Amino acid sequence: MRTPVVDFHNHVGRYGRLYMDDDPDRFVGFMDQAGVDRACMFNVWYGDASYGNDMTAKFVATYPERFVGACFVNPHYPEEIVPELERGFGELGMRYIKLYPAYLGRPVDDPLYEVVFEWAEPRGAVILSHHDRWPEPRRYIGLAHRFPNIRWVIAHGGNGPLGQEEAVVAAQAAPNIYLETSTSFGDGRTIEYLVEGAGEDRVLFGSDMPEQDVRYQLGRVITADISTQAKCKVLGLNAMKLLELDTDHV
Repeated sequence: MRTPVVDFHNHVGRYGRLYMDDDPDRFVGFMDQAGVDRACMFNVWYGDASYGNDMTAKFVATYPERFVGACFVNPHYPEEIVPELERGFGELGMRYIKLYPAYLGRPVDDPLYEVVFEWAEPRGAVILSHHDRWPEPRRYIGLAHRFPNIRWVIAHGGNGPLGQEEAVVAAQAAPNIYLETSTSFGDGRTIEYLVEGAGEDRVLFGSDMPEQDVRYQLGRVITADISTQAKCKVLGLNAMKLLELDTDHV
C-alpha cells in the first residue's frame, strides 16, 4: 500500500518523552522512520499564544515541505484572539485552529469561544479541539449546526469508550464534524469503530507526537480491519483534502 501519510496532531515545544527536546531535525527523523510525509504542528504550552505560534512557525520554516502549522489561541485573553488569528493565518501561513478547552476550564461550547467561531465561520476554517477532561463530543452537534462552514475535528476520537461513542454520534449528526485518531485509551477496535461510525471520508490520522509514539499510532491504522481505500483516506488523503495541501511534497 502506497499512500501519502499526513499526521494531523503534533506538538511543538520541549517535551521529555521520546527526547524530542524541541528539535525539528529529530522530529523529521522520527517521521522518516515511520513513513510520515507531513506533520501538522501546534504549540499549546504557553499562555502567550503568540510566543507558542512563533515557535510553530520556526518549525515550519525549517522544513516547509514537511510541516504544516496550526494556530493556537487562548480565550483567557479574548482581546488577543482575533489579532492572533489574523497574524497566524496571514503572516505565519497557518492552516487551521487548535483549541485546548482543558486550559480554559470550560467546555468547547462556552461563550468565551464565540469570538473564535465568529472569526472562523465566514472563512470556512478548520478547528481541531482537544478532548480529555470533558468527554462530551455531543457538544459539537450544536456548534456544527450553528457554524456550518467550520470544519470541526474532534481530537483523539473523543478519547475513551464514552468519548468515542459520543464522537461517532456527533459525526453522524453533522457532516462538518471529523474525528482524529490519536489516543492512549483506544482498544483493538477503535479505528474500525470510528471509520464505521463516521465514514471513511471523515476520519484523520493523528499521533499526538511527541506525547505518544507515531509508530504505534500509525500501526493502529495500518493493521485495522478496514479496506485499503479507507486506510489511504485516513492516513493522509482526507487531511490533504481538508487542508487543501498540494501533492508535490508527498
